[in-house]
Amino acid sequence: MEKRKKGKTDPAVGQKRRKILPWAASLLAVAALAAGVSAAAILPGRKRSLSVFEEKAALLRAEALAEGTRLELGVDPAGTAGYVVFLSVCDNTQRADVYHQRGSTVEEAWDGAVKEAGKQIMRSGLEPVWVKADLVYLSEEISAKELSGALKASCQEFFRYGVAFDLDYGTALLEAELNGAKIYDYENGGVDLDALDRYLKEAGERTLEALPGSYTLFQCMGWLCDGDDGVYALSASGLDYGRRRPEIIDGDYVEGLILKASAFLERQIKEDGTFIYGLYPRFDNEIENYNIVRHASTIWSLLCRYRIAPSQELAEHIDQTVGYLLSQIVYKDEDTAYLYEEKDDEIKLGGCGVAVVALTEYMDLFQTDVHREVCRKLGNGILTMLDQESGVYQHVLNGDFSLKEEMRTVYYDGEATFALCRLYGLTGEQKWLDAAESAVEHFIRADYTQYKDHWVAYSMAEITRYVTDRPDYYVFALDNVQRNQAEIYARDTTYHTYLELLMATFELYDRLVQSGADVKGFDQEAFLKTIYARADRMLNGYFYPEYAMYMADPQRIVDTFMVRHDGFRVRIDDVQHNIGGYYLYYKNYDKLVEYGMLECRD
Repeated sequence: MEKRKKGKTDPAVGQKRRKILPWAASLLAVAALAAGVSAAAILPGRKRSLSVFEEKAALLRAEALAEGTRLELGVDPAGTAGYVVFLSVCDNTQRADVYHQRGSTVEEAWDGAVKEAGKQIMRSGLEPVWVKADLVYLSEEISAKELSGALKASCQEFFRYGVAFDLDYGTALLEAELNGAKIYDYENGGVDLDALDRYLKEAGERTLEALPGSYTLFQCMGWLCDGDDGVYALSASGLDYGRRRPEIIDGDYVEGLILKASAFLERQIKEDGTFIYGLYPRFDNEIENYNIVRHASTIWSLLCRYRIAPSQELAEHIDQTVGYLLSQIVYKDEDTAYLYEEKDDEIKLGGCGVAVVALTEYMDLFQTDVHREVCRKLGNGILTMLDQESGVYQHVLNGDFSLKEEMRTVYYDGEATFALCRLYGLTGEQKWLDAAESAVEHFIRADYTQYKDHWVAYSMAEITRYVTDRPDYYVFALDNVQRNQAEIYARDTTYHTYLELLMATFELYDRLVQSGADVKGFDQEAFLKTIYARADRMLNGYFYPEYAMYMADPQRIVDTFMVRHDGFRVRIDDVQHNIGGYYLYYKNYDKLVEYGMLECRD
C-alpha cells in the first residue's frame, strides 16, 4: 500500500498523528548544520530511536499476533478494509503519534503500520517510551443521525468507539484520539469538524471539507508496551475499554497506586504551600481557581503517603501545606476560629471541619500536640454554626461572621461532625461528643442515607468508637450502605467517594463483628462484592500510560487520577478522594480477604 500524501485523495492508509513531514525533517537537518552539528551526528540518535521502537513493536507483535488473537479477530473485522492495525507511539512529553494500515491479512496490516511508523521515527527522531497496538476486531457502519443519537445518549467521554470516515479507513481515529482531542461533540451529537480538522492539520494530514453521511464505528483489541518493555493486554470492551486489567486488586497493587498518585500531589506543591489546583489535560490547561476546603483535605492524602513511605522531604512538603492552611485561619475572638476562603470572602462549615481532620491527623502521625489549640478554636467555630437542639448546622458565613447561607452542600454536615468526633478523641472534652451526637441524631431523623455521603460514613465510623451503646447509630451507618448498595455497585462512572463510604463503613462493621454483635440482617456478601467492584471501577479513572498518551503532556498526569466525564479533569480533590478510598482498602485488605471478599467478587 502506498502512503497517503497530504492533500491527495488516495484512500490508501498509512497515516500518523503529529508527524514531522519530510520537508520539516530537512529543515531540522539544515538548522543542525547551522548550529555546527552535522547531519551524520543526528542520524545515530534516530537509529537508536528506531531500534527502540522496533524492539517494542516486536514485543507487541508476539502478543498481538498470537494464534488465539488471529482467531478472535475473525474474517475481515474491518469490513471491506479487511484488517486494520493502529500503532500509537509516545515519548511521554507530547500527545502520541498514531499510525494505521490496512491489509488483506492482519500480518500485512501490522507490517505496514510498523514500516510507516519506523519511517516517520527516522524522520522525526521521536524517542519511543510507550508503544500501543490496536487491532480492529469489531466494526459497524452507521448513519450520521444514528451517531448523533448515540453520542447524545452517552455520558461525556464515555462513547468508546473509534471512527473511520470512509469504508477504506483512509481517515480513521481511535476512540482515545476522538475523546482525547475533544473531537466527539456530546452536547450537539456528532463529530466536531473544526476540532477534527485541527487535529488532522496538526498531523500534516488531509483535512475533511465536510463530514460524511455515514461512519464506520469500530473497537479494538489492544496491547501496551511500557517504558520498561512490559506488555499489558488491554480491555477490548465495556467501561474499562482500553486499559489494563490487573489479575487481582490486592494491597500491594493499591499501595502502588497510592504512592504514585500522592507523589503527583507532592509535585503540585508551590513555594507558598498552595497546590496547583488542577488541570484539564487534553490541552494542558490549568484550572484557575482555588478552594481552601480541598486544600485541607489534600493534606490528608499526603499524610496517608507518609504513613506508607515516610521521608524528610515529604515531611517538609507537608509542613509547607499546613503552613498555608494555618495562614488562612481567622479569629472571631481569642477562643473562636474559622477557616477563611479569601476569594469569596466567606467561611465554610466544611472547611473548618476538614481543617480539624487534617490537623488532628497530622498530630497523630507525628506524635505532637502542636496544633491542639488551633483545633480547639476551630471546633468552637463549628459550634457557633450548630444548633444543638435540632442538630442542624449553618453552612456559610460572610467574612464578617454574619450568616451568608443556611445550606450549601450536605457534605459540610458530615465533615463538621467528623471533626467534632476527632476533637473528642484529641481532648476528651465531652462538649465535642455531645455536639456530634446532636448532629448524628439529626442525620437519623432526616434520613441522611438518601445522600450516599462518604463524610457521614466517616463521622459514623468515628463516633461509634466512643459511643458504643446506641444500636440506632450502627443501624443507620449500615443502612447508609445497604439502602444504596445496588446503585453504588452499578454506577458506571468512577464516583470516587463511594469507596470511601464503603471502607469507612467496613471499619465500623468489622468492629461490630469483632464485638460479637448481631449483624445477621446485613448482606455481607453483597457488601464485599460492592467494595471490590468499586475498587476495580475506580481504575477507569487512573491515568495509566495507555490513557495518558493521548493527552497534551502525558508525563505531567501519568499515574494519577482523573474524572473522565469532566474532560479527564485532574484536580487535587479528585486525587485526594481516590487516595482516601484506596488507602482504607489498602489498610484493611487482609481483613477484607478474611471476610471472603475474593470469593464474592464478580
